[in-house]
Amino acid sequence: MAEPAPQIMKPKIKHDWYQTESQVVITVLLKNAPKDKVKVDFGERSLSLSSPLPDSDSEFSLELELAHEVVPDMCSMAISPSKIEVKLRKKEGLRWTQLEGEGQKEEKVKAIPQAIIDASGPPPAKCPSIFRKDWDKIEKDIKKMEEEEKPEGEAALNALFQKIYGEGSDEVRRAMNKSFVESGGTVLSTNWDQVGKDKVDAKPPDGLEFKKWTE
Repeated sequence: MAEPAPQIMKPKIKHDWYQTESQVVITVLLKNAPKDKVKVDFGERSLSLSSPLPDSDSEFSLELELAHEVVPDMCSMAISPSKIEVKLRKKEGLRWTQLEGEGQKEEKVKAIPQAIIDASGPPPAKCPSIFRKDWDKIEKDIKKMEEEEKPEGEAALNALFQKIYGEGSDEVRRAMNKSFVESGGTVLSTNWDQVGKDKVDAKPPDGLEFKKWTE
């Protein structure tokens, strides 16, 4: 009797999110995603993303029913060797309490300029020039908002670490990985000359004691 073919386990691809005053940023930790084959579809309350898995016949798929409305025409996606990053433009300047489902409407943190909201659709055909939108100015306003808006708390710290890791050299990445793993997540160093010599000891916050987890 022939033995059943072994099942191929699909790698588990994690995703996380954080928000700013006008955007929700979703990070999918999929390495070496083929840029020409990644597909994304933005809806007012949905996000659909798919990508072939490198060195595999399988496909990664992410389907989200968003907690609040976004502006599809102002959403974007960027692909790097280590991740896929999706930026969703909030329709309202609300602080989301959750990414999916029926989110509770929190207090507005900052109103999004109406001119930018209006820019979500194309200008009317054959419209007299006096009524045409200044698209160059709107684009500059959007870029200015993205430069000024900053995530807060833990999201800000994660965004900073991602920026350092993404833009750092191979030695910086090795130093961050080695120090974080060997210290049990209590040390994160970018100095390879220092952490490459010896094992990095755990350094818990003052008043706390580090203990290894055992089953």
